[in-house]
Amino acid sequence: MDILLLLDTSVLGTTIRMATPLLLACLAGLFSERAGIFDIGLEGKMLLSAFLAAAVAYTSGNVWIGLLAGIAGSLMLSGIHGLASITFRGNQLISGVAINFFASGITVVAAQSWFGQGGRTPQISGAARFDPIIWPGALTRIRDLLQANLPTKIYSQIISGHAIIVYIALLAVPLAWWILYRTRFGLRLRAVGENPAAVDTAGISVIRLRFGAIMIAGVLCGIAGAYMSTALQAGFVREMSAGRGYIALAALIFAKWRPWQALGATLLFGYLQALALRPDIIEKAIGLKVQVQLLDALPYILTVVILAGFVGKAIPPRAGGEPYVKER
Repeated sequence: MDILLLLDTSVLGTTIRMATPLLLACLAGLFSERAGIFDIGLEGKMLLSAFLAAAVAYTSGNVWIGLLAGIAGSLMLSGIHGLASITFRGNQLISGVAINFFASGITVVAAQSWFGQGGRTPQISGAARFDPIIWPGALTRIRDLLQANLPTKIYSQIISGHAIIVYIALLAVPLAWWILYRTRFGLRLRAVGENPAAVDTAGISVIRLRFGAIMIAGVLCGIAGAYMSTALQAGFVREMSAGRGYIALAALIFAKWRPWQALGATLLFGYLQALALRPDIIEKAIGLKVQVQLLDALPYILTVVILAGFVGKAIPPRAGGEPYVKER
């Protein structure tokens, strides 16, 4: 029995990879909800972008074109959500749920129509996929890693060996903090989520700010979905988002709508997903055999616990979920 095995460098490296789509989706929800727009449709945007990224990357043989296609698909859904909830002042939750249903259905139908492989794309490889970046001096062979010291393992398995999108996601955290708390745009964005009438009185367009926020969310969801199908896996499979959009929303509530806390929350969820892939390490660490099904369910159990309010009171933006009607 050795609890320290739970902090194995291979598990921590997998944690970062599993947390990346959650982090990007969580930051997407952060921008959207800070502007007063609740976005349940994170799941659908990630799913559609994952399909388009894999399909276009396979067809064109270029993963960057696939990434752009995934972002374009996510932006399209963001535009629809904005049109429904901002322009027509519809119910934001219903709009998000509708986007999720649409993405769930259209991806399977389109994949079957285009590739005829039961709702999935063919496996992608080579230039059609994001390969891990191996940093100088990092070890890659298992035999060498087993004999390496701890700093070398940390460098080789935690810092090195990730796709470029992983590093982009990590850099997005301080960038999001800087935008929200150190720029005029961020100040206005936070203000429009708290008191849109005051922002409108100051002569600033509430509609423009909210559309800008959901477009940023669309880009981030597009990158998250593309990462899942072109880096985390080698192609698209039906429902591959597997509830990650909802987990990202739970992480956002857990983080109380703050960027740095969002990083910690998504790493926690990523760690649980990484442990589910290594039941052998858990058995060695605690001396008990744990059912794989229970490990797979842990992130979703934690999601329910967070959404039920057992982690403390989380106060969302005051104008969140409410369409803004300009006073005349």
